[in-house]
Amino acid sequence: MKKQPKTSLSSGKAGDAPDLSGVLRHGDGLSAGLLGRLRREKAVRLKGGLYHQTQIGLCYNSNRIEGSRLSEEQTRHIFETATLLPENGDAIRMDDLVETANHFAAFDYLLDVADRPLDERIIKRFHALLKRGTMDASKDWFRIGAYKRLPNVVGGRETTAPRQVAKAVKALLADYHARPIVAFEDIVDFHCRFEAIHPFQDGNGRVGRLIAFKECLAHGVVPFIIEENHKAFYYRGLSQYATTPEFLLDTCRSAQDRYAASVRYFED
Repeated sequence: MKKQPKTSLSSGKAGDAPDLSGVLRHGDGLSAGLLGRLRREKAVRLKGGLYHQTQIGLCYNSNRIEGSRLSEEQTRHIFETATLLPENGDAIRMDDLVETANHFAAFDYLLDVADRPLDERIIKRFHALLKRGTMDASKDWFRIGAYKRLPNVVGGRETTAPRQVAKAVKALLADYHARPIVAFEDIVDFHCRFEAIHPFQDGNGRVGRLIAFKECLAHGVVPFIIEENHKAFYYRGLSQYATTPEFLLDTCRSAQDRYAASVRYFED
């Protein structure tokens, strides 16, 4: 088939990609066989394919949203060569390097468990993979792969108290799994509620975005990658979800459309 112009997974403005919503939200068309394709490309470490591009796009954007200073090209170079490409003589934080490599491993784990029911073990494993070997891991009070010990806030808002986290996550999972059909809107809703709980001391955003990608694959919905240049829209959507859920839904739909354009590019 004739190929469309290649679409980056981490560049462009909201609305740049064509509106493919008719085949995105409900598990038709593009989503069919997507998990299998990503797994096959992962198994053979195919260079330049959808798996390759997704690893770089998801890692770069998700880490950048959380303050990483690595560029997309540096992220690409680490994935492709396991070396760092210096840029402009800027100092590089060790945690940025460690968390980049960790995110690649976490995405591989995501593909391994994508079709398993989401549970606390998977959620905690995401956190353990993301935060292992970081500066946080050496702190006595910081729990790797376990729920937080200390209260925290996000965007000036209080989150679930540590003693209530386990109960809150169990209730969230029970409500989610009680839905007879999980649609795009349910995955976005879960994401927002998970971030409101903020179950870990740090790394909640990255864990939450990995969960969302996993659940899209699990339920036949084309996934989405929130780009770092849409961070303000994403944060607005999270903070105002209770009163205006369309803010977050529209941000995720736009991201979904961009990922769908890349999936189309890589179709056989």
